[in-house]
Amino acid sequence: MIQKRLDDSPAAEVLHVLQRKGSATIKELETALRVTATAVRQQLTGLMADGYVDQEVQRAGRGRPRHVYSLTAEGRALFPRHYDEFTNSLLREILISEGPQKVRSLLGRMGQRLAEQYVRQIASSTPADRALKLTELLNAKGILTEMQMAPGGILMHEYTCPYYELARQHRAICDMEQDMIAEVIQQPVELVTCTLDGHHGCQFKIET
Repeated sequence: MIQKRLDDSPAAEVLHVLQRKGSATIKELETALRVTATAVRQQLTGLMADGYVDQEVQRAGRGRPRHVYSLTAEGRALFPRHYDEFTNSLLREILISEGPQKVRSLLGRMGQRLAEQYVRQIASSTPADRALKLTELLNAKGILTEMQMAPGGILMHEYTCPYYELARQHRAICDMEQDMIAEVIQQPVELVTCTLDGHHGCQFKIET
């Protein structure tokens, strides 16, 4: 069985690709990992036996059916999530006793402190350099993140929501993450797509 942490093993590489893409065929995994189809099948067999990957047969027209692979709930749980039941219960109690405005204020201060921690590790001067360094820091924490330049700005895509269960009950968590990124990059940030709305990951657009 794969270790509960995501290491540099071939199985972990398959998990990372599926987490990033959402789903993939053997051919797509073969291309992404630059290995043979046999090697991909070997890893998928083990991951499916462990309950981390699911297989779906897709039929379209008269052609041969496609076998598509994606992470199960157990597979997604392998990726670090920065929350626990105590934190969720605490926010729930604050919401009940103090109201939503108090929760938003508290999350705003938490986002500010997170930003300060990242800023201390970033010496870059341009928004693009700061975004790249922040992406590296988030990935080092197990928050699978990519950055790319786009017309009129920078796109940051978080494939692993670090606060998914909390955000399901407290949408202000999304505002906290957005404000944190804006503080670190020192540019306006817009949340373009969100995991909570059914998208594959959260995408932030940074103005430049």
